[in-house]
Amino acid sequence: MATNWFPGHMAKALREMKEMLKQVDLVIETCDARIPAASRNPELVRLIQNKPSLLVLNKEDLADPAVTRLWLEQFASQGLEALPCSSIRRLGCKQIVLAAKRLTQDKTDRALAKGRIFRPVRILVAGIPNTGKSTLINALSSRKAAQTADKPGVTRQLSWIKAGPLELLDSPGVLWPRIDSQLQQRHLAATGAIKDNLLSGEDIARQTLEELCRLYPDLIRQRFRIDPLAADLDRLEQAAVSRGCLMSGGRADIERFAALFLDELRGGRIGRISLEKPGAAG
Repeated sequence: MATNWFPGHMAKALREMKEMLKQVDLVIETCDARIPAASRNPELVRLIQNKPSLLVLNKEDLADPAVTRLWLEQFASQGLEALPCSSIRRLGCKQIVLAAKRLTQDKTDRALAKGRIFRPVRILVAGIPNTGKSTLINALSSRKAAQTADKPGVTRQLSWIKAGPLELLDSPGVLWPRIDSQLQQRHLAATGAIKDNLLSGEDIARQTLEELCRLYPDLIRQRFRIDPLAADLDRLEQAAVSRGCLMSGGRADIERFAALFLDELRGGRIGRISLEKPGAAG
């Protein structure tokens, strides 16, 4: 059975966002700084292409800073305004507000010329699930105005939230109908952008651990006390034994360790890692 990446509420949300675009001055698109390519919805990118926009590489405190700099350089070369941010730590939020005001200055000036002394900047905050849209809104508004959780699918409808001179439109995370790249599927699953029941957690954990052994061997060696470069070994099983995830008879409890590994990855406890680099094949 084909995996349903695009349930009905996402299709509905995308339609509603299209209708609301006429009412907003700017779109802030959030992506995950660890996977800036995989975490951008091509349907959403097409939808907002004629609107002033700002791409926020959220969760940048979890990403490899050197790789994030490469992504920012690439986006700048493409003429796309992008900023790093850690909304949960409220890092980069001031720069986002300043950029939002600059990108909408023309509209504000025109409103002033017509005698509108105060005109809030209206911003749609959009992106795929679990890229920190609601957390960013809370950081920008300096209050818990939007419901958040470290899992996809918490926000289910569009809602306006006041944030000083800004009016922010929170929106549900939306994927797209077909995610053909298995690598992209894996990166989305590993970072928590899609629900855990859609793919095998053991497969995602095993393949992601193998990938991290190649990209960040020192971090894996330090965290899990295994040899990340050893050939012909099941490193997920090795790490499970090293961590003490065992069943009766001393057998590795792979299922339990896979869940633990993904939780530590998503929480940044393995270290600052990026699963995508500019120009890498997807």
